[in-house]
Amino acid sequence: MSMISSHTHLATPDDFSDNCGFGLIAHIEGKASHDLVRTAIHSLSCMTHRGGVAADGRTGDGCGLLLATPSEFFRTIADEQGLSIGDNFAVGMVFTSLDTDKAAYSQQVLNEEILAQDLEVAGWREVPLDLSIVGDIGRETLPGFKQVFVNAPVDSEGKNLNAEDFNRKLFVARKKAEQRLVNDELFYVCSLNCQTIIYKGLVMPSDLPAFFLDLQDNRLTSHIVVFHQRFSTNTLPRWPLAQPFRYLAHNGELNTITGNRNWSEARTPKLKSDKLPNLSELTPLVNSTGSDSSSLDNMLEVLVSGGMNLFHSMSILVPPAWQNVDSMDMDLRAFYEFYSQHMEAWDGPAGLVIQDGRYAVCMLDRNGLRPS
Repeated sequence: MSMISSHTHLATPDDFSDNCGFGLIAHIEGKASHDLVRTAIHSLSCMTHRGGVAADGRTGDGCGLLLATPSEFFRTIADEQGLSIGDNFAVGMVFTSLDTDKAAYSQQVLNEEILAQDLEVAGWREVPLDLSIVGDIGRETLPGFKQVFVNAPVDSEGKNLNAEDFNRKLFVARKKAEQRLVNDELFYVCSLNCQTIIYKGLVMPSDLPAFFLDLQDNRLTSHIVVFHQRFSTNTLPRWPLAQPFRYLAHNGELNTITGNRNWSEARTPKLKSDKLPNLSELTPLVNSTGSDSSSLDNMLEVLVSGGMNLFHSMSILVPPAWQNVDSMDMDLRAFYEFYSQHMEAWDGPAGLVIQDGRYAVCMLDRNGLRPS
């Protein structure tokens, strides 16, 4: 007879333990260049040892770049593709099914939801790829890669929609499309934002620019790049789980993730914002099937879309250990105390790099993270 110790811990899909490689590089004066993108890719390739490699030797756990949108590059691409884009536009990176009919339907649904937000779909682009780079294991779940170009409306006085309102409309459109396409396992919007764009996938870091031909183009520039090499332990590598996510890249693990997800679901009916009057229609706000960091990214996106800035949002989500700091300013203490009643801390140990196209943010949670 064999006995199992009461201390034996069996792995479950909800367990996460990550030791990823991540980083952020930015030009302090906001000068965009292709050199900065190349430097980020080189830095990422130096982190290959921080991620797993599948048996085929070509499939990684996932890596990617979150770039401040290279607007002039996409204007040139749009012109080459015969797409008419305005002064104020966004480009989204979308994973689709390889089945032509399914892909066409998912594009139609996203188009409809974008139009429902009074935005204009200028057109779609097939992302140039070298599929020979993908390993056999990564190819088994390979999605299609497309970019959607979206124009913002101009008001009666000729003024452009501001970036915050534009991104809010794109956020609602994406959430509505996700609800309608919940049964399409390959549909995933990596990014849909007027200030950032994501290139990511299950390839090796050094192969990323060989896979995405855009990344080899000297016209593609950025002034902020977040980069990430995933180390997947208790979750199988999946194309959508490659990082960065829409705002952040993460190293470590969120030990409170089950509670964070449950509390976010419980508090959803009480969340209100004049800027998102139909917030209750966008559920679930936080995914319960992705990685811990993808859930944190979901919640950050909700707060920012609801009208909070990046710093306010992260101070609520990942607060410092403020309770026993006697020297803390009383107003700051009141800030943390107030929000502690409304949002449970997403506790690590976790390191985070974040960008929204304007600001570059690096932070540790209250438990810190030694590799950072």
